[in-house]
Amino acid sequence: MSDGNLVNIPVPSVDSVTVAVRVRPFSQREKNSGSKCVISMHSRTTTTIQDPKNPEHRKTFTFDLAYWSHNGFQKDKDGVFISADPTSKFASQKDIFHHLGKGILDSAWQGYNATLLAYGQTGSGKSYSMVGFGTNKGIIPNVCEELFQAMEKRERNQECQVTFSMLEIYNEQIRDLLSRTKKPGGLKVREDQQLGFYVDGLTSVPCENYTQIERLMEQGTKTRTTASTNMNASSSRSHMVITIQFKQVFLDRGLTKQSTINLVDLAGSERQKSSGSEGDRLREGSQVNLSLTNLGNVISALADAATGKKVLHVPYRDSVLTKLLQPALGGNSRTTLIVAISPADICYEETLSTLRYAERAKKIRNKAMVNTSMLTRESKAENIRVPLAHGNFRMAEQPARPLAEPGPWARELAQAREEWRQQYMAIAKEQRMMETLPHLLNVNEDPQLTGVLKYFIQAGSSDAGRAVSNAIHLQGLGISDKHASFTNSDGKVTVTPHSKCKVVINGVPIMTKTKLQHLDRIILGSNSAYLYIGFPSERDSEDLNRFDYDFFQLERAAAEGVSMDKLGAASHSDGKADPSVLAVFQDYVRLMPLVAEANQMGEELKKGLRMELKVKNLAASDSRGHELQKEVMVKVTNQRTHEVWIWSKAKFINRKFLMEELYQRFLDGEDSHVAQEDDPFWDPVEVIHLGSAHVWLQSLAYSMKFEEQVEFLNCDGKEEAVVHVHMTPCSPEGWWVACGEEDVVIDPSELLGRRMDFQVGLVRGLGIKWLKEDAERGIQMGYRIYDLSSTLYSKPVWKTVNPQIEETVQFTALNASQEFLNYLQTNALIIDLWGLPEGCAQMNCSHPDLTVTSEGHIMVDTKKMSTVVDTGQTPSNQISELYMKLLKFERETELLRSVNRALREENAFLKQSIEKVGSTPQGEKLSHKLSDALKVTWTAARPPAAREASPVRTGPASSDREFAKALKLLYHSMNVARGQLLRLRQAKPPEEDEMLRPFVHQQAQRLKDFGDLLESSLWRLKTDVAVIVKKKRASLLQAQ
Repeated sequence: MSDGNLVNIPVPSVDSVTVAVRVRPFSQREKNSGSKCVISMHSRTTTTIQDPKNPEHRKTFTFDLAYWSHNGFQKDKDGVFISADPTSKFASQKDIFHHLGKGILDSAWQGYNATLLAYGQTGSGKSYSMVGFGTNKGIIPNVCEELFQAMEKRERNQECQVTFSMLEIYNEQIRDLLSRTKKPGGLKVREDQQLGFYVDGLTSVPCENYTQIERLMEQGTKTRTTASTNMNASSSRSHMVITIQFKQVFLDRGLTKQSTINLVDLAGSERQKSSGSEGDRLREGSQVNLSLTNLGNVISALADAATGKKVLHVPYRDSVLTKLLQPALGGNSRTTLIVAISPADICYEETLSTLRYAERAKKIRNKAMVNTSMLTRESKAENIRVPLAHGNFRMAEQPARPLAEPGPWARELAQAREEWRQQYMAIAKEQRMMETLPHLLNVNEDPQLTGVLKYFIQAGSSDAGRAVSNAIHLQGLGISDKHASFTNSDGKVTVTPHSKCKVVINGVPIMTKTKLQHLDRIILGSNSAYLYIGFPSERDSEDLNRFDYDFFQLERAAAEGVSMDKLGAASHSDGKADPSVLAVFQDYVRLMPLVAEANQMGEELKKGLRMELKVKNLAASDSRGHELQKEVMVKVTNQRTHEVWIWSKAKFINRKFLMEELYQRFLDGEDSHVAQEDDPFWDPVEVIHLGSAHVWLQSLAYSMKFEEQVEFLNCDGKEEAVVHVHMTPCSPEGWWVACGEEDVVIDPSELLGRRMDFQVGLVRGLGIKWLKEDAERGIQMGYRIYDLSSTLYSKPVWKTVNPQIEETVQFTALNASQEFLNYLQTNALIIDLWGLPEGCAQMNCSHPDLTVTSEGHIMVDTKKMSTVVDTGQTPSNQISELYMKLLKFERETELLRSVNRALREENAFLKQSIEKVGSTPQGEKLSHKLSDALKVTWTAARPPAAREASPVRTGPASSDREFAKALKLLYHSMNVARGQLLRLRQAKPPEEDEMLRPFVHQQAQRLKDFGDLLESSLWRLKTDVAVIVKKKRASLLQAQ
């Protein structure tokens, strides 16, 4: 490799950060969810994202490179993904390396520092691009392999020195992944005037071939996996940094070039709204996200500076990560950022956030320079004495030093050979054991860490647990000192749990000795997952990759009765699963192991809590009967005090980070006691939503009374309580009078423009489970009707299982609008039941902001009235008499207009009739009849006040009394049927075996169809009856 033109005085070159975007294929979860692709790349530089909720809204970003890896690929005979055909725009791992990796190597050979950062949300494909999987090698191994291949072609008087280091940053602590010992509190970042920021005590290992690099990466990955298990920390929340120090020595010219190559796999970039502390009283989940947040601040500040804005301070010192990346961001380095994104619509917000992040990073300007120095006479002699050979040598655990020092380099080479030989022997021994002995392989959420740990089951009995004396030494939450025993005897392996230790086989907990089969899935403790590999005679050429972390969790969920059917995913008439429900199911499955871990930490810390997953709105619907958006939540119960909290997904994840911090202090033997207000396992008591009930308002649209005991259903769709409720049409004074035949409302439009008064009464609660569980608790109920600005709450009732509520509220619509009448016919009043723990503050029962009539009744349907007078300028409880008269005058004016239209129609009818009949006796008789009909019409159309002054009866009341009674029964039956139908729809089929499920689903569909038919039949029957009554009235009118 040519050295290029050496210069005595390095001249900085101003370079922008190179930004590349790569979109991956759908994950299995996204396929199962029926996800749609919202990403398109119409050129090698543009990336367009489409809003799934508003398809017309698209945003296009332009970067240096855009890689389409979503589809258009196939596997070759070696398992490498390649383009499916010449027209495919698929970007393979080879393509990524050709564009990005070779650029890093070229910079290194020229003597520039080079940095590659991988950014994106968890599961977006960062690690796949950086490290790869199987035969699909990523950028890091390809860069290392290509480096050593190029070194073989170096010039005769050119020597090369390579050292390798690997670290992990988690929770602002640095762990050396090549060290066998863990330093409490992690390694420290120091600052040197010449070196800048560096990690004190970091192991730096000399390497002379790619095989050694591979072994070091395997060792680092194993350390990372063990640390992840011991600390109960997900690898997706940590940053991995690989540093390659590359030094070129030109003996004939007395010069050196030195390059630092940083390859950084950043932690998942989930937004705080999704995985942070939104809505939590405690600080953001530990310091896990601190480094990414500060990295964003640094990038924003540098981007502002690049666009000419005045930036007073770039916050490099605010986190460990930004200190180490200072040269890569605005400093002496050529930097590339590869952004990995998901194509799925369900990840739209995260993907858009990631692209905007990359857009800011693209503006950063670096000042890279060639790092050269002159060799001293001693240095020349040292490099001549120690030529690099292609042999084996041991790793040296020594602090990283500038490679300009030749002495340590010679000593490190001399010390390394024996240990490399021993390590190769240990690897060969492990390979032989894997071929002959049954063993356990670890399964991790991060595919890169799966299969790294291997536990061999020797002949005889092997104890497994935390104790170091065990044959199988395990770490992890919920693992006891003596957790289980594995017995290898007579060609079979069995496992026996110790005492009450948790052992799960293929999703099912076991308590007794159980025989293992090849490829059985084992979970020990709260969530330590292993795949059992049987004897060689049991093995076949099966694909072990399908038994990934998701497989374990889905199997566990199915065994516990959690399925998409239970969540209502199969409710679509087209047979396709509801994507929103599937997303909730995925959240549920993802949180299951986290809740198990949180419970285990609470148990070991003696917190006395029990956490369980719930699905909000599982059986709930809105006021029109449509299903509400479901979401996962965590119910937390203090088993000693019976206090209950409901945590959102985001809040729980935040709390779990804080729990892990506290638990780690406990494991380290430190004081784990915290003040109550800082305890992540505690919250102040709060009001708990227990359930809701639907009371259909249709009866009010027909001026009929509704009175019934309604069920309150909790989040699981089970009965939480029964409450006696009534809704009663009444007079302005609050009196309810039984309606006679002449007052029956056949068509709700008859109420248009009229005053409507009705009462909603909550009488008594029956069998409230919340109160049964703890006699010191209380309850409140709340509801909101139509356009009320706030929710009405009943007064709290404490310490009684069957609370007497006895609260009635009267509502008034002074001028009923068509919208309000439509609302009454199609909506239900949703009454929420709230639980009050002991010592909890009650919800406010007073509502001074509501508008009331002069009688003190709450006004609804006030949209039209607000155009007459601005109620915000008038005290809500002091509406003037002038205002009331104005409203009355407006109503009567509208009625008079209707009368005028009716009179005009009658006048036209009269003229036509007179012209036809002429001046005959029959014509005269007809004129009298029309005159009488006109009187009836006028009477019916007169304002209420005038009508009360001179009432007119249209016929004997007895003629329609029975028929009116039948109508009332019909409407009442319709309400009862609607309520029953709602309960039937909310009922989910029970979990049965696979043969019975299709039948159950078919029956559920038939039941739905029957319900729809019944409802439409009842509606048609009501309409027909209304037509009959109208005709009868018309005939009576003619008879008069």
